[in-house]
Amino acid sequence: MSDQEMEIEAIAVEVSEFPIELYKVLKIANAVQGGGEAKFAISQGYVSVNGEIELRKRCKIHEEDLIHFNDEYYVVLLGEPQSELEPFIDEVIMEETMSEVTEPPFPEEKKAKKSKKKAEPENRRTGKADKTTGRKLLSF
Repeated sequence: MSDQEMEIEAIAVEVSEFPIELYKVLKIANAVQGGGEAKFAISQGYVSVNGEIELRKRCKIHEEDLIHFNDEYYVVLLGEPQSELEPFIDEVIMEETMSEVTEPPFPEEKKAKKSKKKAEPENRRTGKADKTTGRKLLSF
């Protein structure tokens, strides 16, 4: 190795697509608690990308970019992180789908109900004034 090369241990951050914004990488890596904290850290100059301080929150990160933040190094790689709950979630979705399929495809037709017309107040039909206010109701 030459004088300028050095070996660095970096934490792999797997993302599903490129390019990805810098603040999102910090969130995925759990280096920050939220997007607001990530944006603040970037704007204050606490984050560097490939050895240069980066002040753009939405800086596009590509595969194998090296990010330095909070005395940790992160390398961004393509790949979908496997969730421990994924098989369970798939099973629940399948059960819900199967319960929908067991219902009859065409629901029975409901008998038509006779529509009952709501009774209008007597003064509305006759145009008489309301006894308490003395006003005639308007009908549109």
